[in-house]
Amino acid sequence: MVHVSVVIPIYNVESYLTECLNSIVNQTLRNIEIICINDGSTDNSLDIIEEFAKKDRRIKVITQENAGHAVATNRGIDMARGKYLFLMDSDDTLDLEALEKSFNAAEENNVDFVLFKAINYDDSTGEYYESEFYSMDMLANHVGDNIFNFDDVGELAFNMAVTPWTKLYNKKFIRRFGLHFPEGLIFEDNIFFWECLLSAKRIYFLKEFLFTRRWHDASSTKAGDKRFVDSIIINSMIIDVIKHYGVLDDTFKRRLYNRKIFLGILRFKKIKDEYKQIYFEELQKNIVHWIKTEDLYDFLQEVLEPKNKYLLNLIITANNAEELDLALYNYEEEIENRYLERKNKTYLKEISDLSNDLNNITDKTGVYSDYMDKMEKRNNELSKINQDLHNEYEKEKELNHKITNSFIWRISKPFRYLKNRLK
Repeated sequence: MVHVSVVIPIYNVESYLTECLNSIVNQTLRNIEIICINDGSTDNSLDIIEEFAKKDRRIKVITQENAGHAVATNRGIDMARGKYLFLMDSDDTLDLEALEKSFNAAEENNVDFVLFKAINYDDSTGEYYESEFYSMDMLANHVGDNIFNFDDVGELAFNMAVTPWTKLYNKKFIRRFGLHFPEGLIFEDNIFFWECLLSAKRIYFLKEFLFTRRWHDASSTKAGDKRFVDSIIINSMIIDVIKHYGVLDDTFKRRLYNRKIFLGILRFKKIKDEYKQIYFEELQKNIVHWIKTEDLYDFLQEVLEPKNKYLLNLIITANNAEELDLALYNYEEEIENRYLERKNKTYLKEISDLSNDLNNITDKTGVYSDYMDKMEKRNNELSKINQDLHNEYEKEKELNHKITNSFIWRISKPFRYLKNRLK
């Protein structure tokens, strides 16, 4: 039986595809199949795949009309024959030992999926860097080497990367729960992640960096095009999924509702100007409908953080995207000014403290100066006494020299000798 099925949905990634495929065909785990779904690419991606397929019989090439990442991935999942399933992104790379290490961990621990870490790579600067989102250190410290599931981590689930390429899935687990990606949307991996997490009974965290996430301007999650509107739908779907699994308690509501408002505004700021009005209308409609149908306004005023509470009111009351943009600009300027005021107060306090320290030093310097004056005066007195003693010694020395060299001293020497003998 094939150990691992690697599914790679591919669309117009000719610049990165060779590096991606090299990282898969050269895996130390050899018993794998590689399912490449060409999703209607219009560049040279298909030629690159077919060239690899000529040299490696493990590669299967399927071409379809462009239907989106989710459709291509789901097709690959349905075709997979391996015991385990790995879902690869075609512009990223996998550590050459990743499949072997995660496969062994899955076999040893009998889990629904293995989780591992990823490193970021900035394509424009060539810099590698870690981030908590993909390192998941808080989660790692919490679970240690133990097998865990959602019940064991609770809110720390929000510290787990939602990306499928940081996980090796047991295919039976995926098939048993009928887990697939929602089609026709971007950010769809969020839904797949939550359904997997809430369905899994046994998860193992392999605490190694086994995947490289490439950041580049052509990435769909950075494009800022009309598809960003999908994120509004995805955020609502996440809440529905968690509600469906019966774990939407007040703690999770607090996290999810704050997240919904925060991400709604974040994507509004990142979407291109020509799509902002469309995004604004969908966001406002979604938020208002959500609040009305679930009678949430009062509850949101209790659970939202102050910033998100303010942002919610901006979304509801703005008349158009331009007005929301201006309100956000003014709000951020106000936040920046408050920050500068606090910083200025801190600097003024530091200056005041330094001034007080300087005054204390000056006062102490005055006391020290008086002490030094007294010591100098005493030193002068002792120096004078020492000089007087030295002068007296010199006089005595001179007198002694005169006596010992006098005529009387010399002729009296025999008498002094006799006197000493008679003592």
